Amino acid sequence: MDRIPLMPKATAVWLVDNTSLTFEQIAEFCGLHVLEVKGIADGDVAHGIKGMDPISSGQLSREEIALTELNPSHRLKLAEPKVEVPEVKTKRGPRYTPVSRRQDRPNAILWLLKNHPELKDSQIMRLVGTTKPTIIAIRERSHWNSPNLVAQDPVTLGLCSQIDLDHEVKKAARRLERERKESGAAEPPKAGTLLPAEESTAAMAGPEPVPEAEPEAPMATALAQQARDAMTAHVEEEEAPDADSVFARLKDLKRDDVPSE
Repeated sequence: MDRIPLMPKATAVWLVDNTSLTFEQIAEFCGLHVLEVKGIADGDVAHGIKGMDPISSGQLSREEIALTELNPSHRLKLAEPKVEVPEVKTKRGPRYTPVSRRQDRPNAILWLLKNHPELKDSQIMRLVGTTKPTIIAIRERSHWNSPNLVAQDPVTLGLCSQIDLDHEVKKAARRLERERKESGAAEPPKAGTLLPAEESTAAMAGPEPVPEAEPEAPMATALAQQARDAMTAHVEEEEAPDADSVFARLKDLKRDDVPSE
């Protein structure tokens, strides 16, 4: 929808706390991102923001809220204003950051530099309301607090909306695509596809088993048997002699030792 309620984030806080509307319904009515509304419900976004009742301000009716709660596909309709206020076009300047959030800007800048390097410095300046020297210092690690910086999502910190961040990221992607076409560079390689089922199954199964050794040839078996028979025969030949032969041999030796007269 073109028109959004006054103080959309405060209105979203009130709708989250006092109605059973879905996140999509609240996000579309308030002009916010669904993740922002979910962050409000979880307590991660809109800290310290007091909810604003859209019924008392004449922006919604109770009947409209009740009808939308019963039908999740129905979308809230902003009530027609009783007084037409002319739109005043003002030059958009740097984003104002509350004093309580200014110490979080370096962490948000570091997060943008790490996760979206395609963003220009001017885009980061619009998102978090910082200056170019600060961005350069954080990028070159020359910032006075660089050792203590921790990358944090600027949407979670409340420095910008998810819609603004998505818009800048898409804008940077279109710019890179345009520059690539103008320079005639080749398209970046796409991510690899999955391997066929046969290859992946074979890889998981591991190496093929080693085939068992073939049985010995008949000639080798015969040679081995002959060697065993020869060893057995040698052992049988070296059996111990009987007692009679031993004594007879000793008598012969004794007679040889006796000197002749």
